[in-house]
Amino acid sequence: MQSPAPSVLKIVARTMALILRQSRIHSHGCYTDAPIRKGTLIVEYVGERLTYEQADDLYDDFPNTYLFGLDGGKHIIDGYGVAAFVNHSCDPNCETDQIRGKMWIIALRDIEPGEELTYDYNLYDGEDDAPCLCGTAPCRGSLYSASHLRRIAKKRAKAALKTVQAPS
Repeated sequence: MQSPAPSVLKIVARTMALILRQSRIHSHGCYTDAPIRKGTLIVEYVGERLTYEQADDLYDDFPNTYLFGLDGGKHIIDGYGVAAFVNHSCDPNCETDQIRGKMWIIALRDIEPGEELTYDYNLYDGEDDAPCLCGTAPCRGSLYSASHLRRIAKKRAKAALKTVQAPS
């Protein structure tokens, strides 16, 4: 019996440079100087790995962080490097995927030189405002995922109902 071929993660040699510069979306963004094909692994999101509790303790009083949730939020990457500058968009040109324990930013479609790289942050915890500044047609106005926004709305509606029904 033949053993299965080992799975190999192929990364094609790149001739692109990623450039950090002022962004119309937020602060600084990450741009490409060459075309990127759909499905290309562009850059790994790197940083120290923390537990959710460690990240919460470290950044409780910080409004802006470069944290990336792994494994449904059980672990967090405290990001640094180029990937931390990829901004949010509700109509992104990239997506993220965890491959062999590493978080990659991957081209969702063909990307032209000079385009800012973006992915949908789909934040899934918190109740503070997290306004979206992407300005795209399908913008939902928040960095939170649509499902998280529904949960927040339900929770707020329930709290408002309790306030109205409370005896005076």
